[in-house]
Amino acid sequence: MDANSDVLSFVKALASADRLRVVGLLSMGSKSAAEIAESLGVYPSEVNRHLEQLTASGVVHEADGAYELDEEAIESLARSQFEGKRPAYVPEEDRELSARAVLKSFLNADGTIKQIPLEGKKLLVILNYVLDTFAFDVIYTEKEVNTILRRFHVDVASLRRAFVDRGMLARESDGSNYWRVKDGQ
Repeated sequence: MDANSDVLSFVKALASADRLRVVGLLSMGSKSAAEIAESLGVYPSEVNRHLEQLTASGVVHEADGAYELDEEAIESLARSQFEGKRPAYVPEEDRELSARAVLKSFLNADGTIKQIPLEGKKLLVILNYVLDTFAFDVIYTEKEVNTILRRFHVDVASLRRAFVDRGMLARESDGSNYWRVKDGQ
């Protein structure tokens, strides 16, 4: 059985409130089908049906008429779902090695900023990464700038200020309009 079908079987087994109640009882220790039926106030045939599905999925195992949770199987299934699957942002290859390292450490897998760096060089790398979303020869309102920046981080005011302070974006004195500054201007 592959990992995906194991997970599907596990989820199906726990997709019933009654089976979850059975699992809850078994989490306190092993019990017979009759003890489970009595504790839950249901017919033994219903408990047997639930136990059959829980056993088939590997959540529960039976020995000498007593049922107990297979904690090792559950842990193994959970562990296999997360092995080597931690998504990370992968910067483009055309960036410098040091810039790629900064991007990898300060960006989430979806390209949003985890934390705005305080250090000048690292902040500059992040700003250059975000700056690519602003087109030349386009006038942006402050609201439009905030909308664009919010795709990267919630602290749009700090990002906006950093762009203006470093001369990457210019703005009207009243802050109503912003535009991307060409290099050397």
